[in-house]
Amino acid sequence: MKPVNRRGFLRTSAQMAAAATVAGRASGPAYGVTGANEKIRTACTGMNGRGWGHARELMGLKGKGVDVVALCDIDEHVLEAKAAALAKMRNAKPDTHVDVRKLLEDKSIDAISIATPNHWHPLATVWACQAGKDVYVEKPVSWCIREGRKMVEATRKYKRIVQVGQQHRSDPKIRKAAAQIRAGIIGDVYMTRSLVFRQRESIGFKKPTTPPKHINFDLWLGPAQTEPYHENLVHYNWHWFWNFGNGEIGNNGIHLLDIARMGLGKTLPVKVSSMGGRYTYKDQAETPNTQVATLTYDDGTMMVCDVRNRYTNAEPGILGNIFYGSEGYMAGAKPNFGFGGKAYGGKAESDVKSAPLPGRGEPNHFENFINAMRTRKVEDLNCDILEGHLSAVLFHMANISYRLGRTLSFDPKTEMFVGDGAAEANKYVTRDYRKPFVVPEHV
Repeated sequence: MKPVNRRGFLRTSAQMAAAATVAGRASGPAYGVTGANEKIRTACTGMNGRGWGHARELMGLKGKGVDVVALCDIDEHVLEAKAAALAKMRNAKPDTHVDVRKLLEDKSIDAISIATPNHWHPLATVWACQAGKDVYVEKPVSWCIREGRKMVEATRKYKRIVQVGQQHRSDPKIRKAAAQIRAGIIGDVYMTRSLVFRQRESIGFKKPTTPPKHINFDLWLGPAQTEPYHENLVHYNWHWFWNFGNGEIGNNGIHLLDIARMGLGKTLPVKVSSMGGRYTYKDQAETPNTQVATLTYDDGTMMVCDVRNRYTNAEPGILGNIFYGSEGYMAGAKPNFGFGGKAYGGKAESDVKSAPLPGRGEPNHFENFINAMRTRKVEDLNCDILEGHLSAVLFHMANISYRLGRTLSFDPKTEMFVGDGAAEANKYVTRDYRKPFVVPEHV
């Protein structure tokens, strides 16, 4: 089945004329709900883990005119269970779909949230943009560098609102801390460290077997190259296989690398070196459980990411980001649970405090997404697709360096590797797609 065509989802001229009279409606070719009093109909995809969190957060905004009307998952058992739970929350049964393409054919849906495995994020986002839907897509936005850029292009071409699930960008304490760093509270920053400490045990070995009848493994594979089904893939441990995930640095590391980039106020570095391995046990997984990556900017600023999935100390008590400056340093812990930060030495020593918005970071982030859907202004988003793409490039660079075992140079303008090793490195910038699940060159 071909990707959904945008033209087939345009409103009729009568609908668009009526919509133009609604206060707050954007002019031009953008379409979708924007009126402050209109109901926003959403759908969620990938329901086993984070996707169910999406549904609950969005239902928490029902007082603001938001409803979750449909769910999508390749596991029919998961789909049935979550649909039943959602039906109790909204007093009505949601529509259910196994194939996201069928979901996107529903013209009444205004936005979808994507919490599938990483290798599905780009194609689902591009298809949704083509179908005239706004998108909330989980981190990391992409499986490889090229895909992230295509997501940005599709978002802009179809004038969609696309929010990335890097919810710390809606945390007022983190925003204030990053702004203070950029303003010079610790002087000139010469290095950042992102500490990604998450203990994980061996996943063992699972033998290839026939997929259960309730799992559509062909759809689960989607854009990825075919490989046998085994129980370490569905539903979580796909993170540790290169065909589908990006390892811990692309799983939790993306949050911390993004905060580091926020504090630096920078885009992409020009050099990367990464090393590590899978230590203390042997299992079926492929990605490192221990990894150190150093990314260097053109002015010499270093961004270090330290991944540890085995036993470790907290260095000391910090499980987050540290910024080192000419007049002090700033450190903050647990970014997903209200990280603020504290500046030590130099110009000032101060806690970074700010009155939090109601609830945790996630509802604030979803509410920001809904508000931007109504205003149709990309600049109203706290984490637009471009920001998600730029931060994802950081760990993609690190993983490519790790897999090749060498230092690499990078051109931020072309988003390609240059110099020694570039030919081999650039093979990892994109991927070979399994038709018909292809992220196109021209979106």
